[in-house]
Amino acid sequence: MSVLLKTRVTAIGPEVADLAEGGVVILFADGSPPELAEVSVLHKTEIGPSDGAPEKGASITLGPVIATITAVGASAWSKVLEMGHVVISFNGAIEAERPGEICASQVDTQALVAALKTDAIITIAA
Repeated sequence: MSVLLKTRVTAIGPEVADLAEGGVVILFADGSPPELAEVSVLHKTEIGPSDGAPEKGASITLGPVIATITAVGASAWSKVLEMGHVVISFNGAIEAERPGEICASQVDTQALVAALKTDAIITIAA
């Protein structure tokens, strides 16, 4: 399995849990504007991101929560490359509604909220 992105959570915005309860996680690299940090999981990349975007069937792991990528928006990976930003929707959609979105299989949202903590590792692998 090839790691496309491995990143460590550095901070959790105050509105992240509410979004995660709805199955949405917004990643932003450290140093994001304060208004975006409120809704974002801030992170520092340890491996990657790879030049190539993940494809359907790749895995995404957030702490103990594991999901399968079901769709990748047209500009989602370029945003990861440029600024460490992406919206991950754990909705199982086969097509991304927004160009900057990665969709993944549905997960237990309470487990997702619990997994979102400082020093948690997020990995996307193919």
